[in-house]
Amino acid sequence: MASTANFPSTFITLPNFSKTCRGSIFRKKKLFNFVSKKVVSCKANNADTSVNRFDRRDILLGLGGSLYGATSLVRDPFALAAPIAAPDLSHCAEATVQPTGGVSTTMGVDCCPPVSTTITDFIPPSVRKIRYRPAAHLVDSRYLKKFEEALRLMRELDKDDPRSFMQQANVHCAYCNDAYPQTLFPSQPIQVHNSWLFFPFHRLYLYFFERILGKLINDPDFAIPYWNWDSPSGIMPEIYVGSNSPLYDSKRDLSHLPPSLVNLNGGKDNDLSRERQIKCNLNLMYREMVRTKIPSLFFGKAYRAGSTADPGAGSVEGGSHIAVHIWVGDKEEPYHEDMGNFYSAGRDPIFYAHHANVDRMWNIWKTLPGKKRRDIDDSDWLDSAFLFYDENKNLVRVKVRDCLDSRALGYDYQSVDIPWLGSKATPRRRGRDPRRRPPSGRAPGQAMAAEINNTIAFPIVLDKVVRFEVPRPKKSRTKIGKKDDEEEEEVLVIENIQLDKDAPVKFDVCINDDDDEDDGKPVGPEDSEFVGSFTNLPHGHGQPGAKLTTTLTFSISDLLEELGIEGEDNIVVTLVPQEGEGLVSIGNVKIDYIRD
Repeated sequence: MASTANFPSTFITLPNFSKTCRGSIFRKKKLFNFVSKKVVSCKANNADTSVNRFDRRDILLGLGGSLYGATSLVRDPFALAAPIAAPDLSHCAEATVQPTGGVSTTMGVDCCPPVSTTITDFIPPSVRKIRYRPAAHLVDSRYLKKFEEALRLMRELDKDDPRSFMQQANVHCAYCNDAYPQTLFPSQPIQVHNSWLFFPFHRLYLYFFERILGKLINDPDFAIPYWNWDSPSGIMPEIYVGSNSPLYDSKRDLSHLPPSLVNLNGGKDNDLSRERQIKCNLNLMYREMVRTKIPSLFFGKAYRAGSTADPGAGSVEGGSHIAVHIWVGDKEEPYHEDMGNFYSAGRDPIFYAHHANVDRMWNIWKTLPGKKRRDIDDSDWLDSAFLFYDENKNLVRVKVRDCLDSRALGYDYQSVDIPWLGSKATPRRRGRDPRRRPPSGRAPGQAMAAEINNTIAFPIVLDKVVRFEVPRPKKSRTKIGKKDDEEEEEVLVIENIQLDKDAPVKFDVCINDDDDEDDGKPVGPEDSEFVGSFTNLPHGHGQPGAKLTTTLTFSISDLLEELGIEGEDNIVVTLVPQEGEGLVSIGNVKIDYIRD
């Protein structure tokens, strides 16, 4: 494609694009005229005035705000790529945080950054030596003193300085609570969660945060710590607890301070013994990291320009990541601040240690066995772009392709034991037939409290435990003679999950969980029959009742072998509401095969 690097990088939003079929695309200081039929498609449904329904490939402008191949655009608009472009900061809007947990009022939050007229493209750093991010529970007093001084200086910066602590916290709010509209698709916000943007956005966010801290203490080798909550000793690091420290945040769940062990299963607190909680945590990490072998299941579903947000989270994002946010956030606060809500999560210094460990999972995942454990090679992912202010207050446009290798950015992680690598769950009873009538006497809310319902008609409101058979596609399922990169992954897909964005919802998913053992103990993460969970972290924006529509996908190939049912034509799926009963609907449940 022709280079357009000399074009201005900022667009003027068209005032009423659904009525704008005039063949002109406006920019600040420049007007380009093209043939209308070749550039702008007016395929909008006039009956639906709430959403501008254009074919995004007809009208897309390119990466980071540049016109993407003007010559090619006129000749073949359907050949355009569709990465999410970096936002126009001048179009940032107030984020509206919706009620949580019975609060009846909305709250407006101004989390827009200062606007700069100059944007520079990211240049990879010249790495003279690797900065190693330390495990937070292992840091010494010398490091802690330096870290506290850096954060103190960041907190003392002028509130309008884009490097200040509140401005840095607002970065997360703006990208996560829908403050930025997509370029040319103003009805669609930019949302970096529940999609393949999750890992690269947060990696880059922490990179610039870390560089700012290092600049403030004149130490270019400074590295932020990570909280390895995936460890059996996954308690909140002590360095964040002292109330006189700049690392402290008052809006945390006081019952979860050390020595309380983190619950990586999310939702409400449970009454598990410490030993069983450790086992569950390790089993959950095994599911998210070892059993998840292909990119789309690890990173999340594709999210392209013009698309609706929240197509589907990857395994870590939807699992342990959300669980830690909920576990740390203060449920006595009206919006579960700070960590318990996207808009405020960055206001807690522990957020950055939490996400450093999430970022560490990306590094670890790519080192695990299997040829498919690689970064996504789709250009729409690689060329998606974000804007961040760097340590010198320069506004920088950076793309996903710039952050695939943390060592190329100059940092890596201190090595610690990874005990979950071998923590495979065990079946409660291998090969049992789940179609027989479940035993009576189960406690309310347990997975076995419902009989199989093969007359279920989707969509359903999940207000009770439901169990139903799901047919497996008729195709060859054998792995004999197939290479690793030729195998398709069998997946369980829960489609069209709908709920209010602010709703605290959690439900568990089990497969063939029929069992009358263990004195009625419900299926849990330490059992192979437990597939995973859906958990929502409140992130409302806009009008009350704003809906989240998403998809949940689990890898089940290994699971079916563990259960001894890989030859079955049907499996029994159980959905168990744990929180927010009746607040979520399910559009469909199916089994599919995918190969990334």
